[in-house]
Amino acid sequence: MEDDAYEEEPLNLSLTIMADPSGEKINRKRKRRVPLPSSYEGCEGKIFKLLQVREEMLKLDHKRKGVVEDGKALHLIHLLLITATSVDENNVNSALDNLTQLYQSVSLMGDSVQRVVAYFADGLVARLLTRKSPFYDMIMKEPTAEEEFLAFTCLYRVSPYYQFAHFTANQAIIEAYEKEEEINNRALHVIDFDVAYGFQWPSLIQSLSEKASGGNRISLRLTGFGTSFAELQETENRLVSFAKGFRNLVFEFQGLLRGSKLTNLRKKKNETVAVNLVFHLTTLNNSMKISDTLKSVRSHRPSIVVLVEQEGGRSPRSFLSRFMESLHYFAAMFDSLDDCLPVESAERLSIEKNHLGKEIKSMINCDKDEENNKSSSRYEKMETWKNRMESHGFEGTKLSSKCLIQAKLLLKITTHYCPLQCEGEVNGGFRVFERDEAKAISLGWQDRCLLTASAWQCV
Repeated sequence: MEDDAYEEEPLNLSLTIMADPSGEKINRKRKRRVPLPSSYEGCEGKIFKLLQVREEMLKLDHKRKGVVEDGKALHLIHLLLITATSVDENNVNSALDNLTQLYQSVSLMGDSVQRVVAYFADGLVARLLTRKSPFYDMIMKEPTAEEEFLAFTCLYRVSPYYQFAHFTANQAIIEAYEKEEEINNRALHVIDFDVAYGFQWPSLIQSLSEKASGGNRISLRLTGFGTSFAELQETENRLVSFAKGFRNLVFEFQGLLRGSKLTNLRKKKNETVAVNLVFHLTTLNNSMKISDTLKSVRSHRPSIVVLVEQEGGRSPRSFLSRFMESLHYFAAMFDSLDDCLPVESAERLSIEKNHLGKEIKSMINCDKDEENNKSSSRYEKMETWKNRMESHGFEGTKLSSKCLIQAKLLLKITTHYCPLQCEGEVNGGFRVFERDEAKAISLGWQDRCLLTASAWQCV
């Protein structure tokens, strides 16, 4: 048999597979064959066959032409869920068979269903292997910093996803500044917990400059947390250079490494303090870190706290529930890209491989302790975040009609690539809508909510 032929080939790699839920492992540290337990016979051959099929799938000229028919799309999703169950139960033989079948049916240059299933299949393969396996490193290979940055900038430019988050947050911050304009000495201090190269702030700089008169300049100080000194330096250089073009604005940037404490912050008298929590709390992954962050934020008595997070359907407590919730979310994201870029686009491939694909594989292979943490914050409902904020001494505040109008305008002016776009659907599948009595605004793709923005004040 074909599998037997693969099985008899000498293995020079150290292959490690999860043996059972308790963490027992099978190690091959020598080149000579080490017998596997009877329940795992044939696994080596199946692994090599799977990797060969995957290698063929990864070729960019390997296309599954056309859109997957509804029935076949449902079959792919059904097979993926069966595979996830097999992986969760450590049913290695069944999982490998199903994964091989999945790789034979998907393509990175195919329909959005094929593409998202391909990355979820990669995540499951890595989960099946332990971190000591050389194949694990191959599957989970991280993009370079340059590749990741390029993918982020591409998504920022072609999709309203990040722009919606940033423009809505900025509008709320500007309105908080305007409410205190008579007492804040024309000074605004923004504390950004994830500055992410500062993409959010040029539009705020420009908007503030438009409000400043020639002889009465506005002061904007930005305290930004970043992942590295290099990121913070690049962010400072970019924003300072941009701000120089606005002579009626005084701009100052202070960079801090993530994890640093918010202590000894220089504070100007009566300045408006705004805290920006855009895509930050969800990265903390456990309730203790979230609670500590919110306590720290409240201690500075900011005039406004802006929260933007990915929207989930429920709080996933098991691997399979988290897998299902993430699949729904990323399926919508991949589908939305078809509204922004042609399928053969190199930019689309970059976004999916080095940004969304990385998130998918990371989600599936997060630390076991984190995975079993019932307080995991990924993909939670708006109501869950609302309860968290209220329990830490914040109350929601209404977002103005300007926020909603601006968000709708963003969708209209964003250029969409959508050959199948229905007549009259100006915004393709994207939509925005108010929630919680106008205290929140969400961005959705068709019937799936992607992001929710809300504003908060200290009680």
